[in-house]
Amino acid sequence: MDDRRPDPDLLLAQIQKEEERRTRGKLKIFLGYAAGVGKTYGMLKAAHERQKEGIDVRIGYVETHGRIETDELVTGLPLISRRIVPYKTTSLSELDLDEVLMQHPRLVLVDELAHSNPPDFRHAKRYQDLEELLEAGIDVYTTVNIQHIESLRDVVAKITSIVVRETVPDRVIDEADEIELMDLPPPDLLQRLAEGKVYVPDMVAQALGNFFNEGNLFALRELSLRKTADRVDNQMLEYMQTRSIPGPWPATEHLLISIGPSPLSEKLVRTTKRQADRMNADWRAVYVETPAQHHLPKQAKDQIWKTIRLTESLGGKTERLFGLNIPDTLIDYAKNHNITRIIIGKTLRPRWKEIVFGSIVDQMIHKSGDIDVYVISSSEKKGDQVSSSDLSFIPEIYPKRYLESVLLVAVLTVFGELTKGFLSPANLMMLYLMAVVIAAFRKGLFLAIFTALLGVIIFDFFFVLPYYTFRVSDTQYIISFLVMLLVGIVISILISRSQDYAVSVHAREREVSVLYDLAKKMTGAADSESVCLAMIAKVEENFTWRSVVLLAEDTILTITQASPGLVITDDDKAVAVWAFSKKTIAGYDTGILPASRFRFIPIRSRKGVLGVLGVQPEEKDGIIPPDQGRMLEMFTDLAGLALERYM
Repeated sequence: MDDRRPDPDLLLAQIQKEEERRTRGKLKIFLGYAAGVGKTYGMLKAAHERQKEGIDVRIGYVETHGRIETDELVTGLPLISRRIVPYKTTSLSELDLDEVLMQHPRLVLVDELAHSNPPDFRHAKRYQDLEELLEAGIDVYTTVNIQHIESLRDVVAKITSIVVRETVPDRVIDEADEIELMDLPPPDLLQRLAEGKVYVPDMVAQALGNFFNEGNLFALRELSLRKTADRVDNQMLEYMQTRSIPGPWPATEHLLISIGPSPLSEKLVRTTKRQADRMNADWRAVYVETPAQHHLPKQAKDQIWKTIRLTESLGGKTERLFGLNIPDTLIDYAKNHNITRIIIGKTLRPRWKEIVFGSIVDQMIHKSGDIDVYVISSSEKKGDQVSSSDLSFIPEIYPKRYLESVLLVAVLTVFGELTKGFLSPANLMMLYLMAVVIAAFRKGLFLAIFTALLGVIIFDFFFVLPYYTFRVSDTQYIISFLVMLLVGIVISILISRSQDYAVSVHAREREVSVLYDLAKKMTGAADSESVCLAMIAKVEENFTWRSVVLLAEDTILTITQASPGLVITDDDKAVAVWAFSKKTIAGYDTGILPASRFRFIPIRSRKGVLGVLGVQPEEKDGIIPPDQGRMLEMFTDLAGLALERYM
């Protein structure tokens, strides 16, 4: 009997993918490594071939850059009028998404996939426009250069010394139905450039001096070839798996990246993404939240959320773990999830910092066992940045507390002077040690050290022979002084860490309490309006944001409950309808309609999407941290379960 049966899970996934493709438009990407290799030309030529087959092909947006042969290919293809947008002192000619949706051609050409849209557009990026067209069942041809792929941005910057700002998530490339590589040898491209076929003559010299040198072009060409080869390899692997074709099946690699508040984390994410693509491996990013996280400045916390979003945009999974020790937490997680390779970053800090604060890298390597640990170093010293491990026991400085310590030592000194004839020097020293302990409880390593040093000086001056001098007749007191200082440091560290742990546990306990209280109120709600009212009250209580709930009545969203005085405009309702119909989060601090005043979160249930929750944040910097975003999603999930009874 032939036992080589295909994996049923893989077959099911393949069937589901084919079902989605029946209603969804197909995306073809013309990939190149630089301007002038023929992406737009190839796209237009392919469009003419489809037109000859009787396909309704129209141009949504094509940029010919004045190239004669490309301009000639535009002739004969119907043009969809563009949207003219005033911007600063000029006007921009952009893709009119709504016009394309209205005309609904079978195939539309949209150039420059990585382009950023003007601020008031529905989507922040053009690739999001294309995703909406595909969802509407319209086939799309588009173009992009290899340097605009998000995971390759660091590599391109290192090769060309140019940081690419406009990027496309890797998932867009990976999910494309077809990729056609538009390849041209670098010498031929340079010849085209010299002949003025790529840029106008005034720009040729500048291009040759910056981006267009032969070394850059060879390196970028290799990147584009490798990316295309990786895709072909994935397609071959999928074909073999679904048909159970025998072959060499190496053990699956699982990559884990440890991220933190350092900007180096973004480089780690992109590096891990490239490695995972080459190895066809699963990968995920983990952030270990220690009790000292509340010490981090806002900029560092924002960096963590930024890195998490980058990971998710590149298709990686993200996890937030709570642990007292980063290396132990990561190693335990890796062993429980069959992780074969851990990738961590190492900033080039001064040696004294590693001695004082310890090195997470050294601990990870020592404890990793059979798990491979890859260390990626930063090319620049981060002396002005402090990691979360550095901050695990550094306290805040309060001048008032230093004055209180001085006053406490002064009171003890007066008491010691009055009782010097009755108490031995050893007992008097215990009084100053008590002051050090009190200072440590006041939460401060520096405060405890300050109190210990002050106590040593005062004790030496008033209670060690010869009196009222800083000379010490008995050398044993020197050991006593050192012990007092050491005790102050150790006690301060232990107390600071225990207090940090208590703060962190309290925060998690409060989060669970909030969800429990909301679930209890929703369970006891008499109708759908009571459920919505409970959710609005909880949003206002926890975030001090005004909010609104819109539920679907015969597929039409209507306002069910809203915060007092909250005004909902037609534009706000349009964003809500978008989030409802597309079953995705939209609005404030998202990639979809980010200019909106509201963020709308779908209320999901087993019956489908029942409505949306809209919140109006008051943050001036326009950022909702992922932990708050997840809390809002949990609110809507609980509401969805409760609303199922009434809808």
